[in-house]
Formats: sequence, C-alpha cells, structure tokens
Amino acid sequence: MIEEPYRWVEAIANRREYIEDQLRLGSPVVALNYADGLLLLTVSRETRKVFEVYDRVAFAALGHPADIERMRLVAIDLAHIEGFNRAVADVSLRRLVNFGMSPALKTAFEQVFGAPLIVRILLAELGDEPDHDSIVKLDYDGSFARSEIETDEPFHVLAGTGEAQQAMLDYLVEHDGNPRRGLDDALKLAAKTWAVGMDMAEHGRSKEGEEAEPRGIEPEKVLREYLKTRHVEAAVLERSRPATKKFRLLDDKEVRGALKDL
Repeated sequence: MIEEPYRWVEAIANRREYIEDQLRLGSPVVALNYADGLLLLTVSRETRKVFEVYDRVAFAALGHPADIERMRLVAIDLAHIEGFNRAVADVSLRRLVNFGMSPALKTAFEQVFGAPLIVRILLAELGDEPDHDSIVKLDYDGSFARSEIETDEPFHVLAGTGEAQQAMLDYLVEHDGNPRRGLDDALKLAAKTWAVGMDMAEHGRSKEGEEAEPRGIEPEKVLREYLKTRHVEAAVLERSRPATKKFRLLDDKEVRGALKDL
C-alpha cells in the first residue's frame, strides 16, 4: 500500500514523457491581433485544426486528430449549454476553460488506466474592444495560461516543444511593431512565426535531448519548403463583421495573395 502513491507518480511522469514525445513535431499554432480583430493560423496537411466554438470564441490545436475533435466537441457543448441555461452574453472563454475544459483534461491525464488526450489547445475570444480580447493556452494536463508577455497587444503560440514555443514568442516580440497592422501583414507575420516554431521543433534538439548545432532560421525559406506538401489554414474573429458570429475561415485565394511575396 505504501508504494502505491509512488507508482502513481511514476506513471504520471511516464505519461507526461509519452505525450510530450507525441506532440514534439505537431504543427504550431499562432494567435495574433490585427486592426480588426484576431487571427489564428497553422499549417495543415488534411485535417482541420482551426474551428469556431461560439459567436466570439475560436479554437485551434495540435495533437492527435481524434483528441482534437473530442475537445472541440467538449468546448462546443459547454458553450451552448452555457448560452441556453444562462445567456449568450454569459458564454465566456474564462468560464469554458476554468469550469469545463481544464477539469476534463486534468481528469483524463490523471486517470492512468485510461488513454490520455494527446492535445494542446489555443483558444481566442474577441472582446468588444481590443483591450478585452483574450487568448488562452490549454495543455493536455489541464494547466492553462493567458497571454501575458511583454506587450500590451494579445498574442500567443502553441508548439510541440518548449524551446520551439519560446523561439516563436521571441520572434513575435521582436517583430510585433504595428498593433494596427492589416490582415495581410498579420498573415505574413503569423506564417513566418509558424515557420520559426516548426523549424525549431524539428532541429532544435535531438530525440535524446542533446543540444543541436546552432542554425540560422530563414522563415520564408522554411515556409516555402513546407507548403510544397501542406497548406496554410487561417481564420479570423472580425470585430466589424455585422453578423453575431464573428468567426470567418480565410479561403486559399485570400491567404495566397497575402503570402505571395514570401
């Protein structure tokens, strides 16, 4: 009996190591503000990674497609129950994460006799004003973090490794000089940030955890190489959109036009 807690701790550690290894080469996600709202961007092969959850809330993720879909449905169900039982205005990202999604992920992670959810999630909520926009990163163990970095403008990123994520944040902080940028400029910045993260995830460390040789990252070159077999998937939450639902998927023509010079 005395050994049981230690076995549980060991199982949790092994579980975390397994999930981190599965997520390592997942396609990064970028959430970025622009003049009329928020942009979410990733690069996909076939399965979608960016979705609408509710009128002003969007969802993007990396991980196993089945687990992404499971958590997407959890988010949608929670939002609609909240809207029905209370009011549409009461559906907030804070409540969805704190009282629904985070506990569900924590429970799945800690029940060591069941399969874990291999997923890392980014959620964005459009406020009435830019200062009220919110971006939250939700991890597979139920832990979450809001966008709190050295800028007044909200942006956040997901990546398969911590060093890839940090490289993306560093790149954004260095190049995020225009909070009133248009959508085309936001698409370019987000796409290049994605390329920084993907390149770092692949080449930053070996599987054994040893430091790789330093390498200069050329985001445009990395992006062109990946787009030979993948496509950019992007969506916006538009503040000026007349409809109640502010979410809009960008079509290929719109994305290609913005990225044609890269």
